[in-house]
Amino acid sequence: MEIKQKPFGKTAEGQETSLFTLTNSSGVKVELSDYGATVTSLLAPNRNGDLGNVVLGFESLAGYTSPEYIKSGPYFGAIVGRYGNRIAKGTFTLHEQMYKLATNDGPNHLHGGTKGFDKVIWQAEMLPEENAVRFNYLSKDGEEGYPGNLSITVTYTLTDDNELCMEYKATTDKATPVNLTNHCYFNLTAGKSDNILGHALTLNADCYTVVDESLIPTGELRGVKDTAMDFTTPRTIGERIRKVAGGYDHNYVLNGKHGTMRKAATVYEPTTGRVLEVLTTEPGIQFYSGNFLDDTLTGIGEQLYSRHYGFALEAQHYPDSPNQPDFPSTILEPGQTYESKTIYKFSTR
Repeated sequence: MEIKQKPFGKTAEGQETSLFTLTNSSGVKVELSDYGATVTSLLAPNRNGDLGNVVLGFESLAGYTSPEYIKSGPYFGAIVGRYGNRIAKGTFTLHEQMYKLATNDGPNHLHGGTKGFDKVIWQAEMLPEENAVRFNYLSKDGEEGYPGNLSITVTYTLTDDNELCMEYKATTDKATPVNLTNHCYFNLTAGKSDNILGHALTLNADCYTVVDESLIPTGELRGVKDTAMDFTTPRTIGERIRKVAGGYDHNYVLNGKHGTMRKAATVYEPTTGRVLEVLTTEPGIQFYSGNFLDDTLTGIGEQLYSRHYGFALEAQHYPDSPNQPDFPSTILEPGQTYESKTIYKFSTR
């Protein structure tokens, strides 16, 4: 397979960035930038075989570095970390030492802080035999307040089964929390509809983590049965969204054994026939219904990104795990290797 590379734009500091294109035998195409290890576009077929871009993104680096984008902070398609999701009050204690992080989401720390992994340039390695690009980044001790030098690799592979596989690995020289995820937003109509409320979602999750008013887990795992949070059978996203204050932005506790690959979610878009399946080794998945998109950003094809234009399904550990001893641990110790894998598979029916 040939992997194409072209310039993507310069940062304010004059650093060059690149765009890498993966294509499979079916014509499915994924574009990736070394800025934030970001998925910028993904062309997938509808039931008639017509390709359309099903993720939110921009045609050049300028979109990801504009003041409007920085202010609204949607993290389109990027790898977020060192800790994806929220840490309460930007603090945690590890081995009897307290660490203070940036508070960039009200009183809390979100997605790695002021300059998380979505805003750095990763080193890219093209792997044409695997139809993959591997991104490497060294997060230095003290970066955004986190302890330890953390060495990370994220490998994106596009298969002939129309799977975009994301494999994460990391090692550290000092104990540190790690929770990496990708923040793609999807709209399976490929711009034919200005919202995702008609998409039918199924989640392999009987519980979710209840949160307080600042979206920090209380520690309670609450059952979804007979509530607006229940997607154990297919439901359109818009069917009960008004019963959920602010819309969906919740971590679901996935059924099955953490660490084993299993299906987390299925999304079906009836007008195009597109189907997205999400499989992961992670214990949770954050379902976000694009509540904060507000018509201030215009993406690929001059598409205006309005409220609920896209949804995210972020495979992850639970929010605030460093402060929640009953949650699966996110602490990586020296000598250990952090490993995680998530697959986004596209098909039609």
